[in-house]
Amino acid sequence: MASQRRQMMQSHQSWTDDLPLCQMCGVGTAPNCTYGPDGKDTQSHPNEDGHFRFRGEEGCFLYGVFNGFDGSRVSSFVSQCLTAELLLGQLKSTHTDSDVRRILSQAFDVVEKSYFETIGDALAEKATIISQLPEGVSFHQLSPQSQKLSERLKDLEQEVSGGATAVVALIHNNKLYIANVGTNRALLCKSTSDGQNQVIQIGRPHTTENEDELQRLAGLGLDVSGLRQAALIAGQSSTRRIGDYRVKYNYTDIDLLSAAKNKPIIAEPEIQASQSLEGVTGFLLLMSEGLIKALESAHGPEQANQEMVAMVAAELAQQGSLEAVAQSVVDGRQASHCSRHEDGPALPSPHPHRVGVRYAHTERSTGIYNMAVFLKWSSEQDQGLSLRVATDVHLTAL
Repeated sequence: MASQRRQMMQSHQSWTDDLPLCQMCGVGTAPNCTYGPDGKDTQSHPNEDGHFRFRGEEGCFLYGVFNGFDGSRVSSFVSQCLTAELLLGQLKSTHTDSDVRRILSQAFDVVEKSYFETIGDALAEKATIISQLPEGVSFHQLSPQSQKLSERLKDLEQEVSGGATAVVALIHNNKLYIANVGTNRALLCKSTSDGQNQVIQIGRPHTTENEDELQRLAGLGLDVSGLRQAALIAGQSSTRRIGDYRVKYNYTDIDLLSAAKNKPIIAEPEIQASQSLEGVTGFLLLMSEGLIKALESAHGPEQANQEMVAMVAAELAQQGSLEAVAQSVVDGRQASHCSRHEDGPALPSPHPHRVGVRYAHTERSTGIYNMAVFLKWSSEQDQGLSLRVATDVHLTAL
């Protein structure tokens, strides 16, 4: 299996192109644009995020959102390779909850190690160039040869920089598993017998506002008060992230992290206890950091979850298909929000009791792309677990 995975990853064509997607999907999109005062739109920076939406064997479904930063290399790599670690026969119907959680955790570990292997040569070349360049000399004072080395160093830095946060939803044996690394969010919305929506936030973001994370970092010898005051670590709010070699291998050079006894920023996912979907009607929202901040900016942190669920529920009640839901939300947010919005696929299913995925993008002042995934299912006995998907682009000004 390992050799099969390596061969697929080395292929020029993404092997995930051959995996079965959620076929009953419609698409609603909006390009990543910045709107000027005259109303004209211009193309913004390239997309840094990644996602997947696959149907595996034995009743297994896998969905994920990957919020990239400093480029798309990591989010793209993870979105492809994590699938290889989960949908090449690793998950069996006989697996227990403990087995599934172990396989999920191992998948993240293997994928990050594989990513660092891909940039190993570039990191080695980077270290060699640094050793050859004189210290404390400005670029214009360097010799022509050293200037070429300095330019090459910049290229290498861009090549190896970047990371991603991730939130993954796995449906296996009619149970829902959420694995989160970083600042994304999972909301489970269940319909109650009286027609209300019960909203459950699954897990907490991995930031310096998370007391469990602060306790973990304190155990490594770090100054908790300094971390809490700084809020950002190497430019990011997440205390867990995939990639980002600077905080994984050069953390001793970062003041906030230099006292750590071991790697303080990790890619280990927090996997919550599984949620049974037996007899459940509702939907799941996977949201990235930018979308969360947009909602919190508009409605306040206490109401953001409820407002997002209400928006989804309202569109589902009004529209006849998930494709219409997706495009309606895209168009509505574009009309009612700010000067920027980003491309986001809308993947709704026109069939009423099939699962779907809903994606949303937002843009912050930093220019980071963001997504949300929305999974909807019905508890009808003759349908079993039914998957139904929709997607949108969320527009916001932050």
